[in-house]
Amino acid sequence: MIHLARHGQTAYNAEGRFQGHLPVPLDDTGREQARALAERVAEVELRSLVCSPLARARETAEIVAQRIGLRPEDDARFVETDTGDWTGRSFAEIEAEDPEGFHRFQISDPTFRYPGGESFAEQSDRIQDGLRDLRAQAERLPALVVCHRGVIRLALAAVTGDHTAGGRDIENASLVTL
Repeated sequence: MIHLARHGQTAYNAEGRFQGHLPVPLDDTGREQARALAERVAEVELRSLVCSPLARARETAEIVAQRIGLRPEDDARFVETDTGDWTGRSFAEIEAEDPEGFHRFQISDPTFRYPGGESFAEQSDRIQDGLRDLRAQAERLPALVVCHRGVIRLALAAVTGDHTAGGRDIENASLVTL
């Protein structure tokens, strides 16, 4: 069994900005959310803790690790999408400038590619590769992967076969079981 957790809130989340690969730390609310996530996770059997190496996921994983006694292991396959030219820009700005592209982003259209960045298909491939590797190591299961909304959305799309199903309402520090 693999559990996916979204990192705690950042200032970019609160402002509605694309973070991509930027090293944005958690804000105070995000740290509180990470501590609450740690309490929920403490009730779940886990043998391993994996995380995206991006600052916001790593910080969340470290807070969880302090509570559950596992050391986080970085796996770059679980990083957020490279948002390319949209990085650092607001959702509202992009929606006004490129409504079709923004809509394709919102529904996780597998053919969508961020201008100057990564496609959802490429990201999905690396996520599935990471999940396959975890599943192949029974001694590491059940596992928790601390990652990003985009990662969780694409993992759910692979399970359901529907890239438009769910995922948009994955709040910071929420927990999803695959």
